[in-house]
Amino acid sequence: MKFRDVLVSREDRFSLGIEETSGRYYLSIPVSNGLVDYEEYYEIDPLAFERYRTEPKAALPFVERCRRRECDDLLIQKPGKNRGTPL
Repeated sequence: MKFRDVLVSREDRFSLGIEETSGRYYLSIPVSNGLVDYEEYYEIDPLAFERYRTEPKAALPFVERCRRRECDDLLIQKPGKNRGTPL
């Protein structure tokens, strides 16, 4: 998989982009498991992608739900046994 960020919000700690192999849109958040920092990628639909791209603050409720692990069914890559916690 090749993830390409289109928007990075350093202030709110999330990114939006396109997974180039499949063309799926995503929102990602940084996580850490104590050994490594990495990103979790959540699939979003094209309408959400465009809305969040033009109005990044509109993504914050979804970002918070991802951080609380309420959207795990949308993870593009499922986490391993040593899943990180959001940063």
